[in-house]
Order: sequence, then structure tokens, then C-alpha cells
Amino acid sequence: MPDHIRQSQRDPEATNRWVEPWRKAYHRFLKIRGHPREISLGFALGLFIGMSPFMGLHTAVAVLLAALFKWNKISAALAVWISNPLTAPVLYGLTYLLGAKVLSYENSYALPGIFDLDALLLIIRNAPEIIWVLIVGGAVAGLPLAVIGYFSAYFIIYEYRKNLMPKLKIEKATDIARKIKNRKRTKKKKKKKRRR
Repeated sequence: MPDHIRQSQRDPEATNRWVEPWRKAYHRFLKIRGHPREISLGFALGLFIGMSPFMGLHTAVAVLLAALFKWNKISAALAVWISNPLTAPVLYGLTYLLGAKVLSYENSYALPGIFDLDALLLIIRNAPEIIWVLIVGGAVAGLPLAVIGYFSAYFIIYEYRKNLMPKLKIEKATDIARKIKNRKRTKKKKKKKRRR
């Protein structure tokens, strides 16, 4: 058995190293300020934009549109990361196939077996068609994903806040009680000082 697998079985911190960033991102998402509807709409927008083929522009476009619609910009910026260097080959492959199916392209583009200058020129000549197919496929895949993302985010945020409110009320009540006690103590101390 390889050493890194043995190490992760013995040391739970080795596996936590991979899980902890995701856990932190999830908790940060839950703690975003704003109405759950605005946060969820921003998240759905980010998912939809994340399915487009313009990877370098996802965050900028999502934040700009979220600001325009007055939705949550942070959740939009987080959601576009559905498309990242690890998931892009799978997402773009699926969106291309979906777009080709929707547009009824029977001869969808395939990479040539030998990659040379002629193959590169062929890709460049077909680039507008490929991008159009990716845009259509991304929109078709992104729309249901955005709807699912909206309702999922809304439910998660709503439930989190619903469960958090009683705790916050208890903390607030104990803080108020503590402040009242402190005021009474300071008043007593002041009275004692005056009597002396």
C-alpha cells in the first residue's frame, strides 16, 4: 500500500486537509449577509454563468450582472467556480454534446487523431461554430442547474438561519442580562465610593 494512503488512514488530519477548505467555504456561504432570496438568486446566476464557455470572464460577468440586478455578488462569484480547471473538461464536453444535439449538428466536431498545423487551422476555422454550440449547450444545461441551485441554496440558507435564530436570541438575552448585572454592580460600587 502506498505511503500516502497509509498516512491518511493513520492520520485523520491528512484527510481533513482536503475536506477543511470545502467545509470553510460552505460555512462562509451560509454566513453571507443579505436576504436568502437575494443570496440564492446570486448563486443561481453564478451557476448559469459558470456553464458558459468564457472561463476567464465568469467571475467578472457574474458580479457585474449580480450588481445590476441587486442580487448577492459574493454568492454569484462563488457559484461560477462550478467551472474550474478540474471540472472544465467534463462540463465543456457535456455542454458541447448537448449543444450539438439541440442544434441538430449531426457531424459534431471531433479532435483530429494527429495534431499538426493543419489540425490547428481546422480548429481555428471551426472556432465560431464550436463556441456557438458551447453557448447553446451551456444555456440549456445552465438553466435547470440554476433553478436547482436557487432552490437548494434558498432551502439551506433558510434552514440554517431558522436554526440559528433561537441561539442568537438566547445569546442576546444573556448578553443583555450580563450588561444589566454589570450596570447594577457599577452602580453599587459608585454608591459605596460615595458613602466613603
